[in-house]
Amino acid sequence: MLCVSRAPLAKLLAYRERMGWTFPWASSHDSDFNYDFATSRTAEGLHGGDYNYAPYGDMTAALSGAVRTNAERAGTSPEEYHKEAPGMSAFALSDGVVYHTYSAYARGLDALWGAYQWLDRAPLGRNEEASAAWQLRDRYEHTTAA
Repeated sequence: MLCVSRAPLAKLLAYRERMGWTFPWASSHDSDFNYDFATSRTAEGLHGGDYNYAPYGDMTAALSGAVRTNAERAGTSPEEYHKEAPGMSAFALSDGVVYHTYSAYARGLDALWGAYQWLDRAPLGRNEEASAAWQLRDRYEHTTAA
């Protein structure tokens, strides 16, 4: 497994170190990789284009509510926040040729995110209306047992 994000590599590696992660992480900064796999959109792309193999539609109305809250928590604007979307692609290397074998987007990724499998079975489900964002482990309030 290799993760790819759009931030510059130095920023990704500093964050990986902070979180104590060890997986390989590459940067697609200054490349078209994320655009080629429809997980990043330009400002014009917010008003059309495809995501999850379907027309994306005009996202102007979606730039409020949970999107606004998540954007604020991430330290960006709703417009910038909505330019990025989750996606997963698998590739195979055979005889020096790279083949794109699979991609999943949006709710198609849920099976890969183990926590959602448990939350979907809980009485309140994901309870997304109450809290649309998760805290990072290094930002939890630490308490000591008495």
